[in-house]
Order: sequence, then structure tokens, then C-alpha cells
Amino acid sequence: MASTDSKPKPERLPVTVSKPTPYTFDLGHLLANDPNPLEISRSEPLDVSLKATARDGTQSLLNQLLTTCPITSSQQGVLLTLPSPSTVLPRFKPLPTPKPPTKWELFARKKGIGKYSSRPGAALADKERRKKLVYDEEKGEWVPRWGYKGKNKSDDEWLVEVNEKDWKKEEEAAAKGSSIRGLSRAERKDRIRRNERKMRANERKNRKSGGG
Repeated sequence: MASTDSKPKPERLPVTVSKPTPYTFDLGHLLANDPNPLEISRSEPLDVSLKATARDGTQSLLNQLLTTCPITSSQQGVLLTLPSPSTVLPRFKPLPTPKPPTKWELFARKKGIGKYSSRPGAALADKERRKKLVYDEEKGEWVPRWGYKGKNKSDDEWLVEVNEKDWKKEEEAAAKGSSIRGLSRAERKDRIRRNERKMRANERKNRKSGGG
């Protein structure tokens, strides 16, 4: 005896799709263009009409793929080869333009310097030199990682952490009405005076030993 709770099987829709105006396709983009006006039934919900239209477009696209594209079998399975796309898709941003060479690059190319040199190993040497550089986004150029005009000596660092030792020196200098910079200058002057005294003492000692 059949169960009364069993649901009826859904109606199988036809594989062929007939439209007053045929579809156009761009199989490279898996695109089906339907030029026909959208038919909306007043007796059914809007979603039902939209799903029926989407189903017809998908079925037509599959029919076109299976009848026009080459199909091959491999170890990975059945493969379908798509043609090249024919529709040019718009870009959100324009294509990047090639960056014009700098004056140094033009000069190096003319003189055969660095990576433009024909000498063996010149390109490798230039690559090693590049490792010592880092790109500065604000300046828009390559700068040394360290040393003169290096990335580690940026003048834009308005906030620098002070270690505890220097902070104590600053407090001691402030108590004397000075600053850590003034204290360092005074220490340098005092160190110079001590060195001068040692030099004079050594000179006197040398003269005495030479005279004896």
C-alpha cells in the first residue's frame, strides 16, 4: 500500500528552450544574453517568474556549451574547452601606465652601468646592492636601509621612546636647571679637559725622563 505522505515528483522541464528572439552567448565568460522582455505572471509570486527566466537562460547556456565546445576525457575527468571571451569587461581602474625611467636609469643604460652592464656577474652585483636599499613610500624612491639618508634616520619621527637610564639623567639635569643635552655637552667638555691635562702630564713626564 502506497504511503499518503509521499510527495509527488517535480515536473521535468523541457531541455530545449524556445524564445521569440534567440539568445546570444559569450561562452568564454559563460554568459547568455536574453534580449526578450521579462515576463512576469500576475497570478504567481515574483520569485517564481524570476526563477523560471533564470532557469531558461541556464539551460540554453548548457545546451550551447555541450553542442559547440570540444569535450575531452582525461584522468581528471571530462573536460570542456571554452573559447576565448569576446566581451570586453570594464575595469574599475585604468591599466597602470609603465613608470618612466629615472635619470639614473637612463644614464646607466647609456653607459652600461649596474644591471645594464654586459660584464659577467654585473646583474648579480646590482642585485646584491639592491638588498641594501628599501623603498620609501612617502618619497617614492629607493633609499639606503642604514647610514646617511637611511630609512632608519627618518626626520619625521616626532615621538621617540626614551630608555629609563636617559630618563633618569634628564631628571637629574632638570634638578640642576639644565637638560640632558646640556649635560652631555658639559660631559664632553669635561672629558676634553681631562684628556688635555693627561697630555700635558705625559709631556712633562717625557721631558723629565729625557733630561735625566
